[in-house]
Amino acid sequence: MKPVYLRPKSLTHTVTHYCPGCTHGISHRLVAEVIDELGIQGKTIGVASVGCSVFAYNYFDTDFQQAAHGRAPAVATGIKRVHPDKIVFTYQGDGDLASIGAAEIVHAAARRENITVIFINNAIYGMTGGQMAPTTLEGQVTTTSPFGREHGVQGYPLRMSELLAAVDGAYYIARCSLHNPVQVARAKKSIKQAFQNQMEGRGFSMVELLSTCPTNWRMTPQKALEWVEKHMIPVYPLGEFKRGEGE
Repeated sequence: MKPVYLRPKSLTHTVTHYCPGCTHGISHRLVAEVIDELGIQGKTIGVASVGCSVFAYNYFDTDFQQAAHGRAPAVATGIKRVHPDKIVFTYQGDGDLASIGAAEIVHAAARRENITVIFINNAIYGMTGGQMAPTTLEGQVTTTSPFGREHGVQGYPLRMSELLAAVDGAYYIARCSLHNPVQVARAKKSIKQAFQNQMEGRGFSMVELLSTCPTNWRMTPQKALEWVEKHMIPVYPLGEFKRGEGE
């Protein structure tokens, strides 16, 4: 019998710590599938952020480096400049990339660092208990916004793809979602494009992935997927925001 579903070679056999229904597992698989398909497992170096994905180095069967909170783009910059022949990617959540690491990601893009960034946006701080994140939606209830986020008090959600698309040094910026099979397939296509850009020396690429956090959203996994489509996508529209010089 011909197998139709196998574990990617670039994923280890380690059981993940992610909560049931969390889409980190889907994004991990997509990245690993792309690494396998491009034949770059032996030359890929990942940089793990601080957050729910802090143990990513246990799950990807590639070289990995742990970075301090928010500093993954700076660490990736150093690795890529020392090893320009390697394929370097960061894997970051919204608390890591859009909050404490906001300056790091903006300046990495401005310098057109030839790295690939996978950005998980689940609109909340997942690892530390469900606090409000820079990406938390207006009106969204979290442990630190129990009455819902109010822009007059906590500001507006940050749209990182739109922000980075405005940076001259960024080459490729896309936002995808993981809430249904069609969007998962599109996400893989964008992730593959981002890695190919680096292989061709085109510069900074980031793929933002709208993801779920059923535990901290206090929803079932199914309801969380529906919430992404109903509430997140209107605020964070999907698509390619920049693809190449001047596009």
